[in-house]
Amino acid sequence: MLRQQRKLDHIEYALKLGQPGITNGFEDIYLINNSLSSLKLDNIDTTCFFMGKKLQAPLLINAITGGHPSVMNINRSLARVARQTGIAMAVGSQMSGLENSEVKQTYEIARQENPNGVILANLNAGAPPEQAAAAVKMISADGLQLYLNIPQELAMPEGDRDFSGIITNISEVVSALDVPVIIKEVGSGLSGETIATLYNMGVRYVDVGGQGGTNFIAIESMRSGREISNEMLNWGIPTAVSLLEGLGLGLPIFIIASGGLKTGIDVAKAITLGAFLAGIAKPFLKELMEKSEEALLSKIDGIIHELRLAMLMSGAENLAQMKKKPVIITGKVAEWTKCRGIDVSIYAQR
Repeated sequence: MLRQQRKLDHIEYALKLGQPGITNGFEDIYLINNSLSSLKLDNIDTTCFFMGKKLQAPLLINAITGGHPSVMNINRSLARVARQTGIAMAVGSQMSGLENSEVKQTYEIARQENPNGVILANLNAGAPPEQAAAAVKMISADGLQLYLNIPQELAMPEGDRDFSGIITNISEVVSALDVPVIIKEVGSGLSGETIATLYNMGVRYVDVGGQGGTNFIAIESMRSGREISNEMLNWGIPTAVSLLEGLGLGLPIFIIASGGLKTGIDVAKAITLGAFLAGIAKPFLKELMEKSEEALLSKIDGIIHELRLAMLMSGAENLAQMKKKPVIITGKVAEWTKCRGIDVSIYAQR
């Protein structure tokens, strides 16, 4: 029951949180206007293939919820909107569904509402291979997100304190499953070293889950009533930085950018840098919970439309062309990459 109640708490406090105290870094990323773009908006193509299926846009409704009877309608609506817009969706952590068959339907509803779309399963990276396989089977998932959330666990009074087996467990899950495994951070960002280690373990998909989006350290502070310092609240790597840390490795790995992305311009920036998909969670949850399913559908359509506008204004007819367009990187993001020895000058010289 504690786990189920935590699902409701996370929804409640996520909606209560104001703007994060630190940004995701995308304000330091600039696309270049092409005044001679000779393209037609109707011909701008945002489609891509992910997990062997075609998406209408490089967009993922990232893991939000599941595991309590009262949240089933959230996943139902998210799945419907994902189906109608042709984008991917991940369910929230399925441990509650594995432990209690009475709440499995809160996850299964996603596949029932979107039988042919890309649906991702979700578990903590400490979950053993047999649970990982069961989570995938539960929703006939196309892939599995294994999430890393050490800062959140440490901020949670009932959270884990022992992470000694995490590397071995990820390796075993990757080897055991017959679907791709995505290693996902939940707000603190992945470093280049972490991504390189994951690659050497056989991981080919990562979601940087960077700083600047939903702050789960702050949520756990609100849940427990414990005061946490600003330095702890702002722990992590901004999303734009984490994305560049991963891309700077030059490895053949699919990188998903998530953490504070809100607009079609954000998505365009992430794709142009080299991300394969952009993941968004809280803005979608907020639109759904405070307005309606129809409002969420309109919001996603608007993000995709703005992405298409950005592509046309950049002179890119499709996503492959967009990845070749120049980008200017300034401010703290440029300072960070310089300190880390990441060459971002290549983006301006495309």
